[in-house]
Amino acid sequence: MDREPFGPPVPDTQKSNSLLVLLLPLVFLAGLGLGYLLWGKSSSNGPSPAAAVTLATSTPTGQTKRYTIPTAGSPSMGPANAPITIVEFSDYQCPYCRKWHEEVFHRLMQDYQGKVRFVYRDFPLTGLHPEAEGAAEAAYCAGDQGNYWQYHDLLFSGQAELGMSGFDQYARSLNLDLTKFDDCMNTHRYQATVQANYNFAANLGIQSTPTFFINGLAIVGAQSYDVFKQVIDMELAGKIPK
Repeated sequence: MDREPFGPPVPDTQKSNSLLVLLLPLVFLAGLGLGYLLWGKSSSNGPSPAAAVTLATSTPTGQTKRYTIPTAGSPSMGPANAPITIVEFSDYQCPYCRKWHEEVFHRLMQDYQGKVRFVYRDFPLTGLHPEAEGAAEAAYCAGDQGNYWQYHDLLFSGQAELGMSGFDQYARSLNLDLTKFDDCMNTHRYQATVQANYNFAANLGIQSTPTFFINGLAIVGAQSYDVFKQVIDMELAGKIPK
């Protein structure tokens, strides 16, 4: 498995308009592999502009780089045999993860219904977001009662403050058995699962949230719908080298 890092850390406090314009068609026609044009605006606290996207960069042999991301046992939606698999490594307390969820996620799943399988894996940045790990555990606890994705959506809704009180509020709104839910949370039934996700991502070289893999092609940051659409459409058309 390729474990090269994706580049400099991307603080989740960077400006939301940091963007990478992908010059995919021109690069393919020129036979130069996949490339990108980076521009961005760093936050007042950020050391420098950081790469928003690292998409299928070429290896020294000229081959497209695809990362192998296991999905077995992770929450997913969409057909198991869908031609496109998107894996997101995310943090429920990250504002840019929430932005992407609100602006892109549901639109993608609707527009590519039957063509995309979406897989969620946890990467809680606990140094910045102290409630992110608990939120990830809470989603799994809700999943024990058949409500993982409904709870997932609520965590990104911002309707309640993250923390045990907010986790219980969301559980009640879904009519979950609160005794079972709280027992799951208090015993940290899924702490090891969340930690395993985090360890995998960190070892791979992921440094920021959200980070995505579209059939193994890496996209970093809360990129727009159009960025995802371009990559998905080219992948479906077989225009991205394997």
